[in-house]
Amino acid sequence: MRKHIDKGSQFRSFAWSKLSSLISADVAIDLGTANTLVYVQGLGIVLNEPSVVAIDAETDEIVAVGSAAKQMYGKTSRAIRCVRPMRDGVIADFRVTTEMIRWMLGIVKNRWSLVRPRAIIGVPSDITQVEKRAVLDAALSAGMRQVYLIDESMAAAVGSDLPVDQPVGSMVVDIGGGTTEIAIVSLSGTMYSHAIRVAGDEMDEAIQRYIRQRCGLEISIFEAERAKITVGSLLRHAPMLTMTVYGRDVASGMPRALEITNESIRAALHEPLCSIVGAIYTALENVSPEVAHDILANGVHLVGGGSLLRGLAEKLTERSSIRFIRDSDPLTCVVRGVGRIVENIDEMKKLCLQELAA
Repeated sequence: MRKHIDKGSQFRSFAWSKLSSLISADVAIDLGTANTLVYVQGLGIVLNEPSVVAIDAETDEIVAVGSAAKQMYGKTSRAIRCVRPMRDGVIADFRVTTEMIRWMLGIVKNRWSLVRPRAIIGVPSDITQVEKRAVLDAALSAGMRQVYLIDESMAAAVGSDLPVDQPVGSMVVDIGGGTTEIAIVSLSGTMYSHAIRVAGDEMDEAIQRYIRQRCGLEISIFEAERAKITVGSLLRHAPMLTMTVYGRDVASGMPRALEITNESIRAALHEPLCSIVGAIYTALENVSPEVAHDILANGVHLVGGGSLLRGLAEKLTERSSIRFIRDSDPLTCVVRGVGRIVENIDEMKKLCLQELAA
């Protein structure tokens, strides 16, 4: 018997979908350990803020989020505590993450929207089911009507304009704040994916340890990050770069300034970079001959804030004899990829890992 099709119901569903798209813009979120970026359908990237939240210790209310909270980090009284609710690319504090997402979406949302938006969120490839559920629940609690998750590596490949839907093996290395994602994608799927919990934060901590052990100076994690950005370089024959860092003398406990060079930063970053290089080699050893040909022909694409380290692409190319190419805007590559999926959700929804509706 031919199945009866309710054309009236189909039309109402289609009309509601079109009406919803007119009165509510969907959003793409790169929920990162260091920074959270938000892309709004039709508008592009509208928000890029540090993933830091300041909380009143007595009332447990949010005092500041983003740049304002980061400026308070390490400088607050006992009445306020600063929290980084994301750790290694996943939620470490569910309530604070929910409030952070709610605050950020409150800035960018259309005040006249009649329909709650949908959201697509980039997550690490090795995220557990429990962690996936935490991200989904946090976004729904923040006001989304439907939430999709997508592998950050796939999003980065889309953002880098790689032919993810073609029979071509494309390799992406995403060095973020909490994790380094290494993936090979082809035909709208992931052939190989591995994440290590060594990335920008571990680099900052390595600089912190090096200066404390070698120079007897305790500096903040953000001062270490500033040193990495300002004078960090892996090029052995690069011109000498110097800067002054400020901290507390380990022996005397007194404030002290110290001049450091790019040579010091290069020495400090040796261990975390060896871990990243080892993970890249492991990925290359696991590819088929056909994919190896594609990677040799097209190179390996570097994205994420960690890829901005001076000389990283050149160092990796030198050590592997494979061309490493840094994206023109590696900080926004993932959110641009998720944003492209938001703009073409019906055609590209198959790239998503999981969805949940309110």
